Amino acid sequence: MQQFSLNEVVELAVQIERNGYAFYNEALKRKDLTPDAHALLTELRDQELNHEKIFSHLRDEQDMTILEQSPDWELVGYYMKAMVDSRIYNSPEAAIRHVNAAKGFIDILLYAIAFEKDTLLFFYTIYDNITIDKSRKIIHEIINEEISHVVRLTEYHAKG
Repeated sequence: MQQFSLNEVVELAVQIERNGYAFYNEALKRKDLTPDAHALLTELRDQELNHEKIFSHLRDEQDMTILEQSPDWELVGYYMKAMVDSRIYNSPEAAIRHVNAAKGFIDILLYAIAFEKDTLLFFYTIYDNITIDKSRKIIHEIINEEISHVVRLTEYHAKG
């Protein structure tokens, strides 16, 4: 399995945010949204754009070195690739297909929660398998940014 530079990990975060933006932006085109649902999706779409800028700034500001990986990195790398290929929206088009397949806002909400949780799992997997403190700090910042989406979506879903 190839080694990932920190720049590549942050670039992946940027791409995931772009895919999330595409998902929420497409969802906002639906005619069956309540004003509250529209407001939530707008907020999340705008946060995706903000997260993309944060991650791009991290990439621009940090010394991007090769991640020092755990001895299990090869297996972890295969797991991460399988996860991206099967679970995380690996392109804006894949994200948009999920919106178009949704029967209603609840489906969109559940897709969004699953996407955000999968994204968190992906970054936690990276975090747990690198050893350089500086790299771990940057990945942890990415994780903290993503947690806000999961919290917001699950709170909204809990309200019914």
